[in-house]
Amino acid sequence: METKVGWGILGCGRIARKFSADLVYTGNARLVAVASRNADNARGFAAEFNAARAYGSYEELVQDQNVDVIYIATPHSHHYGHTLLCLNNNKAVLCEKAFAVNARQAKEMISLAQSKKVFLMEALWTKFLPHQQLMEKMVMEGKIGEIRSVLVNFGFRPYDPVPPRLFDPALAGGSLLDIGIYNVFVATSVLGKPDHVEAHMSPSPSGVDEQCSILLRYKNGAMAQLFSSFSSDLATEANINGTEGRIKLTHRFYAPDSVIEYYQGKPDSVEIIETGVAREGFGYQYEAKHVGECLLNNFTESPLVPLADTLERMQLLDEVRMKAGIKYKEDN
Repeated sequence: METKVGWGILGCGRIARKFSADLVYTGNARLVAVASRNADNARGFAAEFNAARAYGSYEELVQDQNVDVIYIATPHSHHYGHTLLCLNNNKAVLCEKAFAVNARQAKEMISLAQSKKVFLMEALWTKFLPHQQLMEKMVMEGKIGEIRSVLVNFGFRPYDPVPPRLFDPALAGGSLLDIGIYNVFVATSVLGKPDHVEAHMSPSPSGVDEQCSILLRYKNGAMAQLFSSFSSDLATEANINGTEGRIKLTHRFYAPDSVIEYYQGKPDSVEIIETGVAREGFGYQYEAKHVGECLLNNFTESPLVPLADTLERMQLLDEVRMKAGIKYKEDN
């Protein structure tokens, strides 16, 4: 492999556009090829982002010998099949979240990657953002004492025209797998696996969860209250509260423009911490650069987003869905 990793893009939608635009900021990536089910879409995408080749089928993409790793940017319902397609053709994979529809699918994806010794990672971009990494460091250093509670809200009213995948059960739509996964990630990143789970949802007309409320409880008494919604615009903030202070990740806590508010003891004693994030790009360059570093060092999984953590997260999401009554055809 060269000093730059050759990327392929599978699925030419909105998030794939942002990811492809950010590859130029990694320093270790080159966009080799893109693929869409529509050849015209692929050609237009390739021209916009200077990809050498455009394919009208995913099968052609995975056979491109110059592609080292493939970013899967299709709806949740297709992640399982598309990841298996890539792995069976010995292509490393960065698979967008939610990693799969359920833990059964995730386990198969992970087992195949491990058996073939091919790199696989969940595209949990928030993990790599400077403010998230600084927050985790502050918690580990005891800056706010023992964590007692986590409160996370993420909600918005879908823009017009409403993306079909958000409410389509056939595409594993609903607030939990689309945005609620960020809430779960933040809570478990500081509290770990919960000992008890409670969950409720409000169904949309299509049957998927328009809103989802989760309560995670721990044996030490700590709790996490998580709420996701497609019916109202929420503050979209995360609060991590300890015995000696608290940390607030401000609006768009999951994105690079979030700021840390550090409260030490007194409620009105706040320190605003800017993490010095460069303003270029959308923030996907951090995870893409990490994947490149993993591949250039011949890793088969990420030390920061290990496959065991991804599987545990999917198992927790399965439990939330079971408690809330959120079902998909893939669960049968």
